[in-house]
Amino acid sequence: MTLDAKIPSGPVEKKWDTHRFTLKLVNAANKRKYTVIVVGTGLAGSSAAASLAELGYNVIALCYHESPRRAHSIAAQGGINAPKNYANDGDSVYRLFYDTVKGGDYRAREANVYRLAQVSGNIIDQCVAQGVPFGRDYGGVLDNRSFGGAQVSRTFYARGQTGQQLLLGAYSALSRQINTGKVKFYPRREMLDLVMAEGQARGIVARDLVTGKLEVYLAHAVVLATGGYGNTFYLSTMAKASNATAIWRAHKRGALFANPCFTQIHPTCIPQSGSYQSKLTLMSESLRNDGRIWVPKKKDDTRNPGDIPEADRDYYLERLYPSFGNLVPRDVASRRAKEMCDKGFGVGPTRLAVYLDFTDAISRNGKAWIAEKYGNLFDMYHEITAEDPYKTPMRIYPAVHYTMGGLWVDYNLMSTIPGLYVIGEANFSDHGANRLGASALMQGLADGYFILPYTIGDYLATAQFKPVKDNDSAVQEARDATQQRIARLLSIKGKRTPDDFHKALGQIMWNNVGMARNKQGLSKAMEQIAALREEFWKDVNVLGDDTDMNSELERAGRIADFLELGELLARDAHHREESCGGHFREEYQTDDGEAKRDDKKFAYVAAWEYTGDGKTPALHKESLDFEYVKPSQRSYK
Repeated sequence: MTLDAKIPSGPVEKKWDTHRFTLKLVNAANKRKYTVIVVGTGLAGSSAAASLAELGYNVIALCYHESPRRAHSIAAQGGINAPKNYANDGDSVYRLFYDTVKGGDYRAREANVYRLAQVSGNIIDQCVAQGVPFGRDYGGVLDNRSFGGAQVSRTFYARGQTGQQLLLGAYSALSRQINTGKVKFYPRREMLDLVMAEGQARGIVARDLVTGKLEVYLAHAVVLATGGYGNTFYLSTMAKASNATAIWRAHKRGALFANPCFTQIHPTCIPQSGSYQSKLTLMSESLRNDGRIWVPKKKDDTRNPGDIPEADRDYYLERLYPSFGNLVPRDVASRRAKEMCDKGFGVGPTRLAVYLDFTDAISRNGKAWIAEKYGNLFDMYHEITAEDPYKTPMRIYPAVHYTMGGLWVDYNLMSTIPGLYVIGEANFSDHGANRLGASALMQGLADGYFILPYTIGDYLATAQFKPVKDNDSAVQEARDATQQRIARLLSIKGKRTPDDFHKALGQIMWNNVGMARNKQGLSKAMEQIAALREEFWKDVNVLGDDTDMNSELERAGRIADFLELGELLARDAHHREESCGGHFREEYQTDDGEAKRDDKKFAYVAAWEYTGDGKTPALHKESLDFEYVKPSQRSYK
């Protein structure tokens, strides 16, 4: 298989404009002849469904919640990037492009990243028009703050609720189209398989999570906007319902899975407090604007933080990275926090935490100023920990957060399956080996509002579509395969719960495929996951049946997918013998502990092809060429 990214020729700043002109169009009258399925209604899915319907297409939108307002997009707290240069501090489209390529440790396509930077300003205008209440300065102008990996202020925000407010804007646009009848909205559905006909993606099999009924939806194209796969690790900052089933089932139908090992560990999370926890809570990276990160200089120092004088504190990020300080990228900040704790400088009951201290900011600007910018985040921390961060420094520790890997897509956002488009975190595009903060919202809305609506028309205008009906063999095969899988899960009647297997998988993943990886640990992980998966299919106990609401059955299916995806993630990390961004191999690091890339051998996208159950997946490579941002040793000092 040859991977054709369909990157346009010409200067990077003109590629998107030139490409849009060369795309085939569907005229206004003909758009009503086409139907598009959008799976997922978070930021990417809601914006895509609303935009496609506004253009005139018929849209079927599926959501596994009862409302799009519950999408995990609301958890993005800190902001969304755009190079408006309102702060007049030297920002530009090119600088955002440069920061993103460098921040991703030179493992992303230049063309995609430049396009993302180019359209990001339009997102702000769109969302302001929708009424999104962005923060403003004293003169009423939209305000900005800084995020990791940048030395300029380009992040637009709505206190600590940016994702929620942006989602409400996209949801309002989607609701308008639902009301017009251009979008048929189906809540509480989960996609369980992809319908393939004549080599094209022509529909999906979904389960009604309330009645248990299997349903088939048919269309001319399918868009997956189902988010990332961080819950493979069990403990993560993602919502518990976030899962990889849609993209994994599409992968097993022929969509290549790219760079699965590129998983992001976020440095600013509330530390785990016990084995009973089912997820972790993120504290926004925006807090690093005004909070200072430190640990005691003395090992195992058990004094209260207020009793530790300045002379006994190590503000290690400011010491190691004077140019960026506490705003180094997430992968760098995470590794350094782990390093400090591993050396015995950790704080808190578990010693797996560092301090995020706002004492200086409160002293300088006052408590009211901090509360205005971060009040809801401080309230959330207080509710979870029973500690007052206005008086006592927050305790933070890294946790699994975002997945840069996902289904491989070309420049048009289409996967290796014709007619299957993948947007937002579900695809591998734009971030490389590490995502800069405030770029997830940017990519999701860029894909949904400003890229997919152009590129999908080219496919619909040029492809040939044979009629597909419910009783066709392709539809029956997908439906039967789904039913057999469900029946198999229910028939095992073992002794262990699905969650028990998920926790076991999470321990394997975190211990061997987490922040630091090595060849021996990755080999061990692949063996352990394979054994755990075999045990799962022999000893899992799924209560209830498939003719009613059954959350245990939902979880079991998702965990079965995680058990396969987890092994692929470890295999990808094992094959990539270098360190880059969120993928840190202990054997490949510089003398001062930074990631050491191997651009001669690994400057490519690793795209894996499913070859059958129990068979080794096939590796395909898309070479990455850097014409504008030349790869160099990443430095934030």
